[in-house]
Amino acid sequence: MCTIKQINILDMLDMYGEDSCKEILSTFICSLNMDVDDFIHNNAINFAKQRIAITFLVFRETEKGNVLTGYYTLANKFVAVSADMLSTTLKKRISKFSQYDAVLDRYLISMPLIAQLGRNYSDIAQKYPISGNDLLDLACQNIQNVQHIIGGKTTYIECASNSKLHEFYSAHGFVQFGEREREIDELDNSPILVQMLRYFKS
Repeated sequence: MCTIKQINILDMLDMYGEDSCKEILSTFICSLNMDVDDFIHNNAINFAKQRIAITFLVFRETEKGNVLTGYYTLANKFVAVSADMLSTTLKKRISKFSQYDAVLDRYLISMPLIAQLGRNYSDIAQKYPISGNDLLDLACQNIQNVQHIIGGKTTYIECASNSKLHEFYSAHGFVQFGEREREIDELDNSPILVQMLRYFKS
């Protein structure tokens, strides 16, 4: 099994420069998700430079060199969580990290968003694939490392209204707390994004 390694795109920019970084990103192909493909090619570098969202590139070390197998992007967001979507236990847990709005019966909370999660489907990457499970685990581990320093125990995702995606994130401990309409510049065909959060117990 080839070793998995990951690097913050800002560190890659510092080490190799923007042109070399763009060349590496150009090897990423994901025809299954236009938004994931468009983001890595057109927005990942600028968003990182502005500290809007930070992308982590995931590679496999092979005898022929490092192969980009996927990426994930993290951002810190302020979000409203409807109380009626949560269990009593989860309400108690997130109340420690949020402000409750009694008028609208919702919790206002700042937490990391896993903004993008994408696998590379290029020919070379498919020889050294990484699973969606592994990518999500890497993202959650990184978030927990940050929260070990600054506090917090929650993260969330926004995904297309799709039963397979819902099952995938549910299997990793995410629960739905809301929905939002997709913005004009988001390329996916699904007009509604499902919002799901995860509480880290440890």
